[in-house]
Amino acid sequence: MRKDIHPPYGPVVFRDKSAGFAFLTRPTATSEKTIDWEDGRTYPVIDVEVSSASHPYYTGTAKVLDTAGRVERFERRYGAR
Repeated sequence: MRKDIHPPYGPVVFRDKSAGFAFLTRPTATSEKTIDWEDGRTYPVIDVEVSSASHPYYTGTAKVLDTAGRVERFERRYGAR
């Protein structure tokens, strides 16, 4: 890698407060807020609204819309061609 063109990156904790889930990773983002992690060290923390622990697709709580009913209603209203 060329020197001085890449942003610095280091360990940061991403925390999903709604699900009570947090994970440690190494992004280029940082934060002023800190948290004491499981290994006893202090890391910057970034709070996120949605993570894999709270996203409906990954948790299996996603709702399937009735698209067939919409098509049938459209055909009744405007007729099938």
